[in-house]
Amino acid sequence: MRSISALVALIAASFLAYSAAAAQQPATPESDSARASRAPTSLAEVRVTAAPRQAGYAATHSTTGTRTDTPLRDTPQSISVVTRSLIGDQAMASMADVVRYVPGVTMGQGEGHRDAPTIRGNSSTADFFVDGVRDDAQYLRDVYNVERVEVLKGPNAMVFGRGGGGGVINRVTKEAGAAEPKELQLEVGSWAHRRATIDLGEATTDGIAGNAAGRLNAVYENSGSFRDDVRLTRYGVNPTVKLAPGERTTVRAGYEYFVDARSVDRGIPSYLGRPAATAPSTFFGDEDLSHSSARNHSGSVVLEHATKRGVTVRNAARYAHYDKFYQNVFPRDVLTGGSAVTLAGYSSATTRSNLFDQLDVVGGVGSGPVWHTLLAGVEIGRQQTSNFRRTAYFTGGGTLDTVPFARPTASAPVDFQQSATDADNDIDVMTSALYVQDQVALSARWQAILGLRYERFALTAANHREASRLRREDSMFSPRAGVVFKPSEEASLYASYGTSHLPSAGDQFSSLTVTTRSLEPERFTSYEIGGKWDLGGASSVTAAVYRLDRTNSSARDPLDPARIVQTGMQRTSGFELGVAGAPTARWQVAAGFSAQRARIESSTTAAAAGATVPLVPRRTISLWNRYDLSTMFGIGAGVVEQARSYASIDNTVILPRFSRVDAALFFTLNPNIRAQVNVENVANVRYFPTSQGNNNILPGAPRSFRVSLVTGF
Repeated sequence: MRSISALVALIAASFLAYSAAAAQQPATPESDSARASRAPTSLAEVRVTAAPRQAGYAATHSTTGTRTDTPLRDTPQSISVVTRSLIGDQAMASMADVVRYVPGVTMGQGEGHRDAPTIRGNSSTADFFVDGVRDDAQYLRDVYNVERVEVLKGPNAMVFGRGGGGGVINRVTKEAGAAEPKELQLEVGSWAHRRATIDLGEATTDGIAGNAAGRLNAVYENSGSFRDDVRLTRYGVNPTVKLAPGERTTVRAGYEYFVDARSVDRGIPSYLGRPAATAPSTFFGDEDLSHSSARNHSGSVVLEHATKRGVTVRNAARYAHYDKFYQNVFPRDVLTGGSAVTLAGYSSATTRSNLFDQLDVVGGVGSGPVWHTLLAGVEIGRQQTSNFRRTAYFTGGGTLDTVPFARPTASAPVDFQQSATDADNDIDVMTSALYVQDQVALSARWQAILGLRYERFALTAANHREASRLRREDSMFSPRAGVVFKPSEEASLYASYGTSHLPSAGDQFSSLTVTTRSLEPERFTSYEIGGKWDLGGASSVTAAVYRLDRTNSSARDPLDPARIVQTGMQRTSGFELGVAGAPTARWQVAAGFSAQRARIESSTTAAAAGATVPLVPRRTISLWNRYDLSTMFGIGAGVVEQARSYASIDNTVILPRFSRVDAALFFTLNPNIRAQVNVENVANVRYFPTSQGNNNILPGAPRSFRVSLVTGF
């Protein structure tokens, strides 16, 4: 299975077998759309956190694409869901683990200290959400408290607001409720990997405030790495409560304290257009000076009330404070001849406080076959950020150090000082938005959706070094539209249009200059057609063809290179296929295929026309199977393949194509004790899955093992 053609044949064979097996499963007694068209009371649940409706690897409902509880097959946009079952079976712990099974998404190296996905050709560090509310900070997220991860692909600012040009990643957290989990999981593995998680829940029906429930999730990890002298320590605790003081009213609240401390690993440099020839474990830079710590506090309160007339009012408030520091000495360039490499370094401290509040009102109206699900909402937010950066100066006062390529670990004295261009600023962002949407069932076969968001984005930047204060305000209108045709209850064909905007300060708005203050927001416009098919209520097949245009990008004026104009354009076009679910009682499968092309159509300040966007392979394939041989034993096997891609926008360094095989064994010793063994990279192939530019290329891990034990009590 070393060639793409072989993998295409494998996924096609799995799909055919999957379809034949799943088609024999019994249909659900009554369809969701039939229930929805009967009565307005079906609109009572309007949670942006997504209804927890999933079976194994498949999910059936979500609110990520519409802000209303909608079957995934009736949502006219591509949404991939990675469920708790798949997360557990693959021993996933990070966002990078999750997106391996999401077609159209790759994870960047992120400078070794932050999540940085590229979604449909557009990279970002800001398009993350928790239960539908923005989680806007740069750190590496864990999945210990996650019920599932939903990835909406393509812009949809009507739902999520600014940014999200390629899509967004929404973590749906575990919440207190009727379920009463009591599980402890212990995990050990290669390179001193050690991790423990706990999930405890309790519910009562005779509390002071009516029905009540509580839940606690926690994690502790202390692990090494196949990379020399690289370590990770992280821990988190997340208690949640749910109160039901009345028949139609619920209150949910939660708090999370999460700490991630790790070595900042920028990977290896390139040489002659490829990753440099060195052992995958080789660390370039100074291990003692390369470290990061992120300390996050967050709390949320969600109030929902359903009136007797079937109108639901929901208010979600979330406050988060992020305290982040990272410092690194990393490789810059391999010198001609390959005998030496230059090093550079810097440190950065960032604090950020986010406060967001969302108010949604949802109701239904109609008669006969026509039914409107109407949504109106308001969102307000404030983000306050402080940035302070320093540059590394080596012996002799220079900003570069040269070390032998054969011994690239530096230990020379380094002094971190502010340079003339280093950030020392405070950023204040105020956002406010109004949005409306109409989901209309026109008949048993036709549905449509129309929506519009108006958003005001105001940014004030105080530059302490220059004693300056700049301000920029933007007003952005973001429409979306879609139509769904249902040839049968279980299947749908759709077409959609969506937009989003990115203000000129960028996705992390870390600075504002006289030049960027004069620029209008970039615009993302998506056109997508696709189909979705639910098989037997426990599995699904999705397919989509899309084109995504990024316009209004900054470019240098051909007649006056010192002048910036907004004539740049990028286009991503592609095809995606996803399969998830249980075609038989013993077999579960999750598979994805993506073919896409992302190019600069007209020159930007970053690249000339014709350049290929980095970290966008022409093809990616993922295929994972779990088969239960009996009630006690199961096996898992899968493959991830990625075509070659470029490390940066200058297209001078290639990340080679790779194919990696994984496997697992599952043991159910008794109803309260489960164990599993996961093997990653069974064939021990050498590969390079991602990078942060040409000279920070991250090698993939050699063959590695993880053994976990889950006990209930």
